[in-house]
Amino acid sequence: MSRDLSRLLRPSSVAIIGGGAWCKSVLDQLTKAAFDGEIWLVHPKGGQIDGRAVFPNLAALPSAPDAAFIGINRDATIQIVADLSTMNAGGAVCFASGFAEVSDGGDRNAALLTAAGNMPILGPNCYGMINNLDGALLWPDQHGCVPVDSGVAILTQSSNIAINLTMQSRALPISYVVTCGNQAQTTQADIALGLLDDPRVTAIGLHIEGFGNLAKWQNLARVARAKNIPLVAIKVGRSVQAQAATISHTASLAGGDTGAAAFLERLGIARVDDLPTFLETLKILHVTGPLPNGNIATISCSGGEASLAADLSHATQLSFPPLNQTQHNALFAALGSAWSLWPIRSTITPIFGATQRRWPLPFAP
Repeated sequence: MSRDLSRLLRPSSVAIIGGGAWCKSVLDQLTKAAFDGEIWLVHPKGGQIDGRAVFPNLAALPSAPDAAFIGINRDATIQIVADLSTMNAGGAVCFASGFAEVSDGGDRNAALLTAAGNMPILGPNCYGMINNLDGALLWPDQHGCVPVDSGVAILTQSSNIAINLTMQSRALPISYVVTCGNQAQTTQADIALGLLDDPRVTAIGLHIEGFGNLAKWQNLARVARAKNIPLVAIKVGRSVQAQAATISHTASLAGGDTGAAAFLERLGIARVDDLPTFLETLKILHVTGPLPNGNIATISCSGGEASLAADLSHATQLSFPPLNQTQHNALFAALGSAWSLWPIRSTITPIFGATQRRWPLPFAP
């Protein structure tokens, strides 16, 4: 079943359900981001928080919210999800844990799905989302994001990894951060597909523990390619220990790494091995988009450095074409006869050298 995520991802009204510190933090983050939509607080005790009236229940709200953050215990979450679905809310973040990721959570997980019906939910067992384009944050903690007009979207199955990535200082504009949690209903591929509808998203980065429905990933890759939006993945599960950890973390099956690598390659989704490379790859794609081919050049002030740089790219799909005659003549005229130009595939020294870190960037079709 395909669900419309537009109201959840880009809400004009937000309900915060619960009264603890986590819910107060969601309110604080919305306030700091100067969210210009409606913010409704819901708690049975009513009263006021930060000068805002607190509604005693969902029925008292002026209308159905576009997005809701549910910051209450796991059993009460199920009933609230049912109530939100009945009133035609746009979607909800289920913050509570204790569903399919624990041994006795299967029935509870099934009840949550029944309660949600056609309404999309994120999680359970997840932090929620940050929309830096519209100041819409259903996020119960600190983060390092700033408002942007366009940028990359990052989807993770780990809330802590998401927090860490928002603290990057690599001049990477981040448009969305979404944590997927258990993906009981809305999968990572579903969320990414919903983000492709926003023309302000320039690339999508995916921290993946398990794939689940392969057909959804195939459809995501197909739509992303049609829209010329590159996808980059960091896939965990190479070790037996990591595969076991994913089950207890978000009830995901990591599967064998050989199959995962083949699947990502089949879909044309670039795979990287660590978070710094993940961020830097997204930055390149934000600035340039998918590369039309593997031909690149780089600038170096040393023949030795150029040689080292060339070796870094040896096992990649990148290539370093020789200077053509026009380029050779222009460089010779600019530099003079004191400089030596090497019209070979790997380096041009001392001014130009060819290199690239081992980023398996997707090429445009």
